[in-house]
Parts: sequence; structure tokens; C-alpha cells
Amino acid sequence: MQESDQAVFFAIRSGQIPAFEMLFKTYYQPLCRYANSYLKDPDGAEEIVQNAFIGFWEKRDSISIENSVKAYLYRAIRNSCLNELKHEQVKQRYLANESFKGEKISEPADQLAIHEELEDKIRAAIQTLPEQCRLIFTMSRFEELKYQEIADQLNLSVKTVENQMGKALKLMRVQLKEYLPLIAILMNRLLEP
Repeated sequence: MQESDQAVFFAIRSGQIPAFEMLFKTYYQPLCRYANSYLKDPDGAEEIVQNAFIGFWEKRDSISIENSVKAYLYRAIRNSCLNELKHEQVKQRYLANESFKGEKISEPADQLAIHEELEDKIRAAIQTLPEQCRLIFTMSRFEELKYQEIADQLNLSVKTVENQMGKALKLMRVQLKEYLPLIAILMNRLLEP
């Protein structure tokens, strides 16, 4: 890290608001343009940049910066934008799936009931997981994040994420053992390693 960057970072780390304000004024607009290049949504881009600065201030004691504050901020914005885009894809798939479900009126009522019961059992099983396991499992399976992305977001090692996913999958299989054949048919990939 360059000396000027280091001085600003240490000033922020020690709680000096003027140093943080200077950093904000220097990078806010360029970061908004950068985020907008991903999202094509100026309001969404501003929200991501604002959240990044808030997170930077709140986590200033635990943040580790090797290169430069600028590089750190741009990387944080890029990751947030990619996560937002993935989240949007998941939402779109969910909405498409929901509208498709609505069209399947001819599906037998007992099959719908089984599917709904299975979803309830899965939700209940997820709730029994320890907090970190549950968070990592939902980020992996429902937000479709890679282990590295989860590790980056939660400030964990990839190995820890892998171990927590292994634990989550093992606990879920035990909780849902009587439903495993149905899960394999109806909800592929949920309990796969």
C-alpha cells in the first residue's frame, strides 16, 4: 500500500471522520459510474456504493488492505454488483417458476400437496441448522454463490465454507432421510455436495 493510502486508511481506522469524508468525496462518483456499468441502474448503483462505504466505516477495525484503498473499494463494488446481478437472476427464475406453477392447474392435487409438504419439510430442516451453516447453505443453494464468493462475503476461508456446507448437507440428509427419493426427483441439486 502506498504511503498516502496507508495514512488515509490508518486515519479512518482510528475513527477520524474527516479522512473518511475525503475518501467518500474522492471515490463516490467514480464508484457510482463503475457500479452502474454493471447494473445499468443509477439508483441501484448509488445504493451499492453507499452500502459499501457504510460497511467500510463499520468494519474499519477488521478490514485488511494489501494493495490500495481504491483497489479495495473497486473490488468491493464489483463483488456487490455481481451478487446483485445473481440475486436478480434468482428472483427472475423464482418468478418464472411461480408463474409456471400457476399454469400447471391440471397437475393432480395429491402431487401438489406432496410438493408443498416437501418444501415445508426442507424449510423446517434448514431452520434447524446452526446459524453459520444455514447462512452458507442458503447462499450456496438459493443465491447460487460459489464457495469463494461466500468466503469473501463472510470473511471466511474457502475451507471453512466447504466444511460448513458438508456439515449442512449431512444434517439436512439426516433430517430429510425419508424424503430423499422425492427430493432427488423434484428438487435436483439441493442436497448434492
